[in-house]
Amino acid sequence: MQNLDASTKTATLYYVYDPMCSWCYAFRPTWQQVQQQLPKHIQIQTVLGGLAPDTDEPMPLATQQMVQANWQKIIQAVPGTVFNFDFWTNCQPRRSTYPACRAVLAAEAQRFAASTRMLEAIQNAYYRQARNPSDLRTLTQLAAELSLDVQRFELDIQSTEIQEQLEQDFVWADQLGVTSFPSLVLRHDQGLIRIQHSYTDAQVILKQLA
Repeated sequence: MQNLDASTKTATLYYVYDPMCSWCYAFRPTWQQVQQQLPKHIQIQTVLGGLAPDTDEPMPLATQQMVQANWQKIIQAVPGTVFNFDFWTNCQPRRSTYPACRAVLAAEAQRFAASTRMLEAIQNAYYRQARNPSDLRTLTQLAAELSLDVQRFELDIQSTEIQEQLEQDFVWADQLGVTSFPSLVLRHDQGLIRIQHSYTDAQVILKQLA
């Protein structure tokens, strides 16, 4: 879990996501607007949800077709969202997002701000550059492109400590009652409130937080 503002606040907005969640990618511009206009009494904490566990098995054809159809749906629902469908011919897809989740934590272990940069690098690699973030090689290349210590990154992403951090995020997501991504949950003195989000209008979210 990443705390994006350590100063004293009276409420916390949890953003639960997965780096390889296509709807989270589509939500990115709106989420950036929300962060820029967030009420001053609210701090943000991000939580990795984890869509799909580690596997070396190729993604079944039916699943590939389902994901591609979802991309097409997003293009229609969230104008301006770009997908590079060459991914499906240039890469060997796997239903495995945990490596990308660990990459965000491994980047954060070096520099706090690097977690956001790694997230965006993963999304750009996957959706725009037709590179596979399920592969350690791709994630290591991204670490190098972000000027991280690659040797340390390779050790961290495969470490017990990073895996334990990821599992703790899963616990948080479960405690927040999150079952889909992206999700926003506000915690304040009266408890937890699920925030309904729009993929195209930040004001829908901000009005609920005001």
